[in-house]
Amino acid sequence: MTSPAPKFEPLVPAIEPGPPPAAAPSRIVSLDVFRGLTIAAMILVNNPGSWNDVYEPLTHAQWNGWTAADLVFPFFLFIVGVAITLSLGSETRNHARIGRRTLLLFALGLGLNALGGFESFATLRIPGVLQRIALCYLAASLLFLHTGPRGQALSLCCLLVGYWALLDLVPVGGRSPGWLDPERNVTALVDRRLLGAGHLYHETWDPEGLLSTIPAIATTLFGVLAGHWLRSARTARAKTLGLGAAGAAVIATGLAFDRWMPINKNLWTSSYVVFTAGMALVLFALCYWFVDAKNVRRPFVPLIVFGVNPIAVYVLSTAGGALMDATTIRGMNLRERICHALFAGWSSPPAASLLFALGYVLFWLAAMSVLYRRKIFLRI
Repeated sequence: MTSPAPKFEPLVPAIEPGPPPAAAPSRIVSLDVFRGLTIAAMILVNNPGSWNDVYEPLTHAQWNGWTAADLVFPFFLFIVGVAITLSLGSETRNHARIGRRTLLLFALGLGLNALGGFESFATLRIPGVLQRIALCYLAASLLFLHTGPRGQALSLCCLLVGYWALLDLVPVGGRSPGWLDPERNVTALVDRRLLGAGHLYHETWDPEGLLSTIPAIATTLFGVLAGHWLRSARTARAKTLGLGAAGAAVIATGLAFDRWMPINKNLWTSSYVVFTAGMALVLFALCYWFVDAKNVRRPFVPLIVFGVNPIAVYVLSTAGGALMDATTIRGMNLRERICHALFAGWSSPPAASLLFALGYVLFWLAAMSVLYRRKIFLRI
């Protein structure tokens, strides 16, 4: 027996809902479930008990290739795109709202970077996760307001092909075209020239840099197009099958493209965009079938709790992690001190690191549950 659908505020990123088509459902709860799953995975991956003993399955690919952890960020951008289509009205006054929210997201990202520690503005990292979300949200929202599905699909293809051409055809630092080591590629060169080495995550490059945000916009546009499919008058079964079939085809395309342009999160290569978008489509199709088509809600409530306050829990959990890293107790930072006290005595270092990460996720689930029960939804 299923529980009634929970009531909560509009989708996040917070956008005032425009008038949906008559045939569209009033709310896609599966999007909150998918978003909540993604946020929980973000917290899990970003908060090991020790950075020296990260549980292996939660690590990112060192360079080319992918792991489960490399799916999390593109999943969130895909969700941003779906939310844009389902929630953003066509009124021109949305331009001011889009601009305001873009600036707020970007400012929050800079604030989190500052919590990580810096000596002066010359060494403050400028790119980041929220900064990339902000720029992708801005670009995808404007494309949604001023183009239709065909224009958005064409823009997606142009972004992917154009970025592939930049990576594959532009020689950098005396290397032949297509050289893609961490320091000698066109994305690293652009970031050093425009931002300066002191403002990057690594000394000479940044995984969330400016140029690699171009294909990340394409990731968001995949979500926008999926949102158009959900807004149609098709049956729930047809929508699910369409999302799943498209996802399988896109995964196959991304894997095939990997032969010419490797799947690489740090560069956000075009093959990475296509492959991860396909994975997102398949997982979202499963969520949609169970949660919205079959109305199964109760098992997914913990994910909904995260999904309705995603930016809030991401910012708070990231800030909490930065503060733990900055607080030292008897020669050990607070993160490692807690992990050692609670888990190290009866588990291996990687297992202890994993248990700490799981406990941190549960801590924030409890905190967000308080807000959820009181119907408090923190939006920007």
